[in-house]
Amino acid sequence: MKTSALDLKGSQLAELDQEALLAIIQALQQQVRALEKQGVEQVAMIQALQDQLAKNSRNSGKPPSSDGLQKPRSRSLRQKTGRRSGGQQGHQGQTLQQVEQAEHAQVHQVSTCPHCATDLHRIALRGYEKRQVFDVPPVRLEVTEHRAEIKVCPRCRQRVKGTFPAEVTQPVQYGPRIKAQVAYLNNYQLLPWARICEMVGDFYSHTPAEALVWEANRMIVAQTASSRHAIKQQLIAAAVVHCDESGLRVARKLHWLHVNSTDRLTHYAVHPKRGPQAMQAIGILPTCQGRAVHDHWQSYFTFEQCQHALCNAHHLRELQFIVEQYQQKWAQQMSSLLLDIKAAVERACPLQTSLPPAQIAAFDRCYDELLTEGLAVNPPPETPPPKKRGRQKQSPPKNLLDRLQQRKPQVLAFMYDFGVPFDNNLAERDIRMVKVKQKVSGAFRTDSGAETFCAIRSYISTVRKHGLNVLEALYDALLGSPFIPAVGEGVA
Repeated sequence: MKTSALDLKGSQLAELDQEALLAIIQALQQQVRALEKQGVEQVAMIQALQDQLAKNSRNSGKPPSSDGLQKPRSRSLRQKTGRRSGGQQGHQGQTLQQVEQAEHAQVHQVSTCPHCATDLHRIALRGYEKRQVFDVPPVRLEVTEHRAEIKVCPRCRQRVKGTFPAEVTQPVQYGPRIKAQVAYLNNYQLLPWARICEMVGDFYSHTPAEALVWEANRMIVAQTASSRHAIKQQLIAAAVVHCDESGLRVARKLHWLHVNSTDRLTHYAVHPKRGPQAMQAIGILPTCQGRAVHDHWQSYFTFEQCQHALCNAHHLRELQFIVEQYQQKWAQQMSSLLLDIKAAVERACPLQTSLPPAQIAAFDRCYDELLTEGLAVNPPPETPPPKKRGRQKQSPPKNLLDRLQQRKPQVLAFMYDFGVPFDNNLAERDIRMVKVKQKVSGAFRTDSGAETFCAIRSYISTVRKHGLNVLEALYDALLGSPFIPAVGEGVA
C-alpha cells in the first residue's frame, strides 16, 4: 500500500534526506493546486446552479409558464407615468347608444294611477320614456336552392342547361358565410374542431362534420395567396422589421415558428430549423434592406446586408437578474440609463427627429463609463489550457457586458434613429397567440396543419392591424376578394 506524504509522522520525516523531502513538498504543492482548482470549479458550479434557480420570467427570457406554482411576484419594468388608471382624456370609449329607429317596439301601457287608483285609459298621452335592448335575433341556417334550367334546342335538338355559379359545385354544400365563421373560430378564437362543430350545432341546430373546418381552412389558404405574397414583399421593403422565433411542436418533433412583422403587417412561417437555414427558406431577411429588430440570437447577424437593432426589454430583464443575483451596482445604473434615454426620445417625438448632439454625447459617455465599471468587477476568465478547444465559459454579467460593448450601435439604435423602437415587444406579441394555440391543442399533428394555421394567421393578424373586421375579411377571401395591404404599408 502506497504511503501519502500527509501520512508521514514527524519522526519519519526527520529520517528522510533532502531530496526525499523536496519530492514530498512538490507532491503536497501539487495536491494543494488540485484542491484549489477543484474548489474553483465547485464554486463556479454552485454559482451556475444558483443562477439557474434564480431565473424566472421577470428577470430573464424564460416564459411565464416555466415559473411553476411558485410564481415570483410580478414587478413591471415600466416606469410610472403619473397618470391615473383607466381611460385617459381623449380616449374613445365603447358604450351602447340609443338609435333613432329601432327594429321593434313594445308599448307598456299605464292604465291605473298607482297613487290614487284612478282609471287612465282615456287620459291623453303626454309622451314616452324610452329604453332600448340590444340583442340578436334567433338564428338558423337558410338554404338557397340554385336551379339551372334544362331545355331542348328546337334547332339542333341538343339538351342544354343553365350555368351554376362557380362556387356552387355540389348537390348540397355549405356556403361561404358559415365557412368564414368556422375558420374564424378555429384560427382567430383558437377553438378545436370538435368544439366548433358543437358550437355551430348549438347556434344553428345543425351540427356539421369536422371536415367543414378543414375545407374552410383549405379554401382560405388558397384564396389569400396573393395577400400573403403582398405582405412578404412589403416586409422586405420595410424600413424596420421585427423578428422573433419560438419553439413549436409539430408531428411530435420540435419545429420553430418564425415571425416577421411591422405595426401593419405580419408573416408567420414554421420550419424544422431555427437558424439561418430557416431564415433563408422563408426569404424575408436575406433580401431585407431595412433594419431588423430582434434579440441577440446570433443567426440574425449572418444577414449583413441589413442593419440591426437589439431588444432592450431583454437587456432590462438581464440587468435585473444581475442586480438580484450578483448585487452589482453598475447593472442598476445601466438599466436606469436605458430608461432615461427612452424617456428622452419619447419627449422629443414627434416634434424632433433626433436628440441634440450634446445630449447624445452625454448618454454615450455615461454608457461607456458604466461598461468600464462593469468590466472592472467582471474580469475575463483565466486563459484556458492550450489543448482546450472552444470558447471559455463566462459569468452572466461578463457575457452581457461583452454584448453591450460589442453591439453598442445596435443597443442604442433607438437613440440614434427615432424610427427604431426601444424593444421587440411587437414581434413577441405577434408570436404569443400562436403559442396560445399550441397550449390549447397541445401540438400540431401534421406539417400541413401547422403551415395552414400560419398562413391564415398571417392574413388575420394583418387584417386586425388595419382595424378591419376579421370575420368579414375571411368571408371576402372565400368570395375571391381577399384584403391586400396597400403598397408601402410596411415602410415606416
